[in-house]
Amino acid sequence: MSEERVKIGIEGLDQMMGGGLIPGNICAIIGTYGTGKTTFALEFIWEGLKKGENVIYISLEEREDRILRYMNDKGWDTTPYRGRALSVLKLDPSDFNLAINSIKNELPALVSQLGAQRVVIDPVSLFEDLFDRDSDRRREMFRFVDTLRDQRCTIVLTSETDKDNPFASRHNLIEYLADTVILLRYVRPSDLTDVHLALEVVKMRLSAHSREIKPYEIQQGQVLVYTEANVF
Repeated sequence: MSEERVKIGIEGLDQMMGGGLIPGNICAIIGTYGTGKTTFALEFIWEGLKKGENVIYISLEEREDRILRYMNDKGWDTTPYRGRALSVLKLDPSDFNLAINSIKNELPALVSQLGAQRVVIDPVSLFEDLFDRDSDRRREMFRFVDTLRDQRCTIVLTSETDKDNPFASRHNLIEYLADTVILLRYVRPSDLTDVHLALEVVKMRLSAHSREIKPYEIQQGQVLVYTEANVF
């Protein structure tokens, strides 16, 4: 019997991944500004809450009240989950040692205390930016990801794309560390009359997955992935 998948909660995307993420895996959602990385991460969190799971959202950009407001603006009532199944943490990425130590020392206890099945870190690229040397960045990010794997929950990391390459993360590293990589990007026709959003499941270890590029839309209460459509 195959292992039950962890659904992100976006029907078309879950379908492209054979039903969802493999439990315990790390998924990187990579995209430039405005492609909806945080929205995808929040969909993942909300899906867990609806299923009765405990979840943790670690933000390196937005305050807790803003994250909760984003969810409420989508029509999701988070009130019954706050302080119980839903924990939102704001970390300051400007002090990497403090932030990483908070995750190393506090996240395991919090995961254990809550029995958390899902964790989001949004965006992990702010951690990567703090290193001047590629060798230091690579070493510390490997250690960071190993710490995450020890938690035995399914994890979503968001990351900015490189400013010169919309197909790679800012430091071209997190996609090698993650088990699953979802790329979000703009598609602009040559005449520039319209702009579309498209996604691709670039990588998924130990699982078959769609390699097609599919259009998607972000609406107030949901993300729609058009699996029957093609991107031109």
